[in-house]
Amino acid sequence: MKKLVFAIVLLVFSSVSIVKGQTGFFKWGFKVGANLGKLDGTGYNNAFKLGYHLGGFAQVNFIKGFGVQGELIFSQSTTRTVDNFREVYNGENLQSDADGKKINLNYLSIPIMVNIPLGTPRIKLQVGPQYSILVSGRNVIKASGDAFKTGDFGVVGGLWFQLPIINISARYVVGLSDMNNFSEAADQSKWRNQAIQLGVGITL
Repeated sequence: MKKLVFAIVLLVFSSVSIVKGQTGFFKWGFKVGANLGKLDGTGYNNAFKLGYHLGGFAQVNFIKGFGVQGELIFSQSTTRTVDNFREVYNGENLQSDADGKKINLNYLSIPIMVNIPLGTPRIKLQVGPQYSILVSGRNVIKASGDAFKTGDFGVVGGLWFQLPIINISARYVVGLSDMNNFSEAADQSKWRNQAIQLGVGITL
């Protein structure tokens, strides 16, 4: 899986480099910001918790701001289990501190979005798929084995504001994959990620 993701990233950045040389409509840059995330499922607090995200992006603009944008983003999503988490999941294969526990889940995400200008190339609607790999935090509540699955496929929608050099973004991310890896638990509730990302960056 890691080799496949690496190949996809290499292909994307190789492709946009070729376009840059041929057309000049290539832009790239960096971004950083807040990641308000939650894990939607039985046993987890329903409130959005503050984390962060940072990474880089590459844009190919075809006609009047319409184009595609790929990103490589590291993000931290924070959630907390409910105070009776061990009771909800019958205490099976759970760590002793699993009740009311703060959990940080770190992801490496690759969103590929279509940029649609809204009357001006400086304001764009962004929509597209995203694939994320959980790089740490998989076994934070189970006594043995991983509590969370590794891969998460989702969809992204938001707005991109392009100022001179500075960019501002706001988006909503919905995970479609069930991250619950508790196969031995009686309650087989689905765990799905949700996040609101607010970012600011530099476009080169």
